Amino acid sequence: MLVDSHCHLEFPDFAPDHADMLARARAAGVGHMLTICTRVRRFGEILAVAAANDDVSCSLGTHPHHSAEEGDVTTDELIKLAGDAKVVGIGETGLDYFYDTSPRDVQQRQFRAHLQACKATGLPVIVHTRDAEDDTLRLLQEEGGTHGVLHCFSSSRAMAERALAMGLYISFSGIVTFKKSVELQEIAQLVPLDRMLVETDAPYLAPTPMRGKRNEPAFVAHTARFVAELKNVDPAELARHTTENFFRLFSRAKRAA
Repeated sequence: MLVDSHCHLEFPDFAPDHADMLARARAAGVGHMLTICTRVRRFGEILAVAAANDDVSCSLGTHPHHSAEEGDVTTDELIKLAGDAKVVGIGETGLDYFYDTSPRDVQQRQFRAHLQACKATGLPVIVHTRDAEDDTLRLLQEEGGTHGVLHCFSSSRAMAERALAMGLYISFSGIVTFKKSVELQEIAQLVPLDRMLVETDAPYLAPTPMRGKRNEPAFVAHTARFVAELKNVDPAELARHTTENFFRLFSRAKRAA
């Protein structure tokens, strides 16, 4: 069994074949999917997908790209909405200084609000970070955000080491399978099996050999197989570890009967 720990199942990319896409994931051995919220104001759409499928859970949060758009989202609102049993994590939230689509001070304020909601609810944080390593780690430390995951990891080895020392998990997407991702592949080799997750970030970042196609949860099997080879372990062992890690971190998520 595999878990796609980060995907966006409500995105319109999947509208033409939503049921078939889910069926392909299950056929590929994906036993659970976490569909990720990027806008709190659209949380109803994410929740609807999770509510309709026993093997799908969801998160709640505002992506840093939309921090200015949703600058009025408060910690109290996050805490209230996170009361739904299908919500297993807060995010994705964090800092993105590569695109800077929202002012950095607004990104930081919203990140703090999400981390405070994590503290109040006990739910893990799902962190997006790009070109913002020092500020991301600083805010995590200041707000006690050591229970969570750095998703779609593509940062430095130093950040990976610091995040692991803080107690965070690290999740690898299809990026790790790209030929140019030599440093990231080296980082994947050093991350312990008991602190690693795999994801698609679908519909984005399809792994080799699916590059150029719309990504979907079934493709997490390619990423998992590639990482298993990097770590010189059997794919079944990597699947077992990453699945156990997911349900340990996202303890509110329900395993399939």
